[in-house]
Amino acid sequence: MNDELFDPGLQPERTELAWRRTALSVAVGSVVAMRLLPDALGSGWWILPGILGVIFSAVLWRWSRRRYERLSYATVDIRDHTLVPDGALLLTLAVFVVLVGALGIAVLVALPLG
Repeated sequence: MNDELFDPGLQPERTELAWRRTALSVAVGSVVAMRLLPDALGSGWWILPGILGVIFSAVLWRWSRRRYERLSYATVDIRDHTLVPDGALLLTLAVFVVLVGALGIAVLVALPLG
């Protein structure tokens, strides 16, 4: 890619801010789950999915920040466009969402009717 064709602009920063909002959304959902699940399902153990979600959101936040720093370094500082980050962050988020959804379905199926 020619350097004159590359405009770093604000796109990498906007992407990092979007990941930050995603991590914040996961954290808020997890805190709400910590508050509601134990009362709704009748066991204090249901606080654990919320705690795991808060931990995951912190990891997601930090990982997205490191990704932005690597992307900025590769494209702006050393101008090597082959060093852009991979899709591991997106895959991790997708797996997390699928697991949370599967847990939700399992809980709904296991709840007694009425």
